[in-house]
Amino acid sequence: MTIPSHFLLALTRAHASWRPLLVQGLEAIMAATPDYLPQLAQDAYLPTGQRLFAAFALPLDQVRYVLVGEGPYPRAASATGVSFMDGAVGSLWSDELGGGLSKPVNKATSLRNFMKMLLVADGQLDLDDTGGAAMAAIALRAHEGKGSHIRTLAELQDKLTEQGFLLLNAALVFRPHVAPVKDAKAWLPFFETVMAGLAEQAKTLPTLILWGKIAEVLSKLPLMQKFPQIRAEHPYNLSFIGNADMHALFGPMKLLQGRAGQPQPEAGGQTSLKFGILD
Repeated sequence: MTIPSHFLLALTRAHASWRPLLVQGLEAIMAATPDYLPQLAQDAYLPTGQRLFAAFALPLDQVRYVLVGEGPYPRAASATGVSFMDGAVGSLWSDELGGGLSKPVNKATSLRNFMKMLLVADGQLDLDDTGGAAMAAIALRAHEGKGSHIRTLAELQDKLTEQGFLLLNAALVFRPHVAPVKDAKAWLPFFETVMAGLAEQAKTLPTLILWGKIAEVLSKLPLMQKFPQIRAEHPYNLSFIGNADMHALFGPMKLLQGRAGQPQPEAGGQTSLKFGILD
């Protein structure tokens, strides 16, 4: 059977170096479950806007880590096709006096806990005190820091990309009427095919970072044994904030550190007055 054109059009979001592999992955799905992609093309799913393969924007030869979550955010504004990057989030920090992380970040539980984990790993936050007052102090420093902290989720995504992160989900789609594990199972042939191609073409095998039970299923594929692996609970668990393996991995990267000597504008370029800051 022929791959529905709906999915071939979405390949334009991926870097050219990935497209042959992605086509092979789609062909593997068609061979395993011929009805799946044609039915999916007629269904409503997230992410919208042909962003299904947006995570593959990083050139294949620049991938150092493959971070695998479970599935897209279950909200149209949030699901971007890039794992854990919530499209509804602009500013990371609240601009309210006494506020910590911004309201959109707090709404995205996994992103909120990821941020707190990074702050603990960086020594900015005490694991025994991750509450409102401690976060408010960090937010204030972020607004006043003149480059000491990044300000937006877009900057965080850029810094992850610079470190060579491919941010994938085990299931590339979310449908409220379909169990995520069912869609994840359907995408297994795609994932296995794409990862086999990555293993064959990469100069150095990337490290797999598997978050959550659905992602952990992938580690049982024979092919996955070729890759170095780091596993953790899904970030929607509070225990993720204190995960020592995550601290060891992300701490040295300083992902929340701004560009030295470059003041950061507020998200959307707006002036923040609630702290008395004029950017």
